[in-house]
Amino acid sequence: MIINHNMNAMNAHRQMVGNTTNAGKSMEKLSSGLRINRAGDDAAGLAISEKMRGQIRGLDQAGRNSQDSISMIQTAEGALNETHSILQRMRELAVQSSNDTNNSTDRTAIQDEVNQLADEIDRIGNTTEFNTKKLLNGDVVGVNAEVKGTYTVNNNSSIKQTIAADTAGLASVQNSGAINGAVSVTKTNSVTGASGTVTNTYKVIDNLGNDITSKFTEATGAAAFTLATGLIASDAVKFNATDLGNMKVGESFTLVFNKHVDAATDTSNAITAQIGANSGQTMQIGIDDMRANALGIKDASGNTIKVNDKYAANSAISTIQNAIEKVSAQRSKLGAFQNRLEHTINNLGTASENLQASESRIRDVDMANEMMEYSKKNILTQAAQSMLAQAKSQPEQVLQLLR
Repeated sequence: MIINHNMNAMNAHRQMVGNTTNAGKSMEKLSSGLRINRAGDDAAGLAISEKMRGQIRGLDQAGRNSQDSISMIQTAEGALNETHSILQRMRELAVQSSNDTNNSTDRTAIQDEVNQLADEIDRIGNTTEFNTKKLLNGDVVGVNAEVKGTYTVNNNSSIKQTIAADTAGLASVQNSGAINGAVSVTKTNSVTGASGTVTNTYKVIDNLGNDITSKFTEATGAAAFTLATGLIASDAVKFNATDLGNMKVGESFTLVFNKHVDAATDTSNAITAQIGANSGQTMQIGIDDMRANALGIKDASGNTIKVNDKYAANSAISTIQNAIEKVSAQRSKLGAFQNRLEHTINNLGTASENLQASESRIRDVDMANEMMEYSKKNILTQAAQSMLAQAKSQPEQVLQLLR
């Protein structure tokens, strides 16, 4: 028997310390609800769960970003709804002014209202904003820019048109503003000459109602009606000679040019929506310039489309209709963006939920299982304390030998 080293007491003490430490860890997990409270609890699990937490928070923020983007789109679309209403009223006024039951005084009053409506379209385009970002003034046109040199043709009669696009010439006309986006050709007279031939007279109106007949020449043969030299290349736009000559007096057709844009695919000015948790997970939202000049109802100098005579008013109908269609196309794009973002939000929510479940399995503690562990370790600690008391009493037996 020895008294300098009580090995049983030392062993019982070591076991008691270990059990106390383990019981403390179980208590910590039960208190926090987490299986991993420090790197030492599970080094690999901590690294994985922290990466998942970054993804989860990124997904949740991307969902909020998408909601904000929808709010911005709804702001722009709501403004364009009013622009649509204004253009419909302007078209109604143009149709009214085209009727010869109106005198000059009536048409002046109609023109005054058209001027105010055009100014209101400009005001809406210049002031519509979301979080101080202008939406309809062309600042965020980006990917929605129209392709350089494209054009559409509105044929309001039976006239057949042969069109050979001269992109360079078309662009130069658009840049110079000579045509202002559209030309309306109306047959105004048909006179039989001394030789028995028919001499036709045409009135050419641009989309603002300006008389630009002098800029056109009536030729002969297949190229019966061409743009004059200096305005556009002579072979850029041609009309079939026979059908042009067969037009009835007052009959008209309109050629509409879209606005020229140099950088059709430039995304630098588009709105970038961060719709994912990681770098590069974005979408581009572009909104065209929706002011009066871009819609073709004002020129670069701020002159409003004219409806103060029947020829100008008749031309204005096609021009305003083209503006209505442009606004409709833009609203359609905005609706498509919104629908896409709504699906994006649903996808982000699903991804976040599933990733959260995975992260929970790594990081969170199973309370029932850990409670069993805590009870076991607590009982072992108490048992070790009891054994330590027994081990401490053993050296006292040596005193019996010393008596």
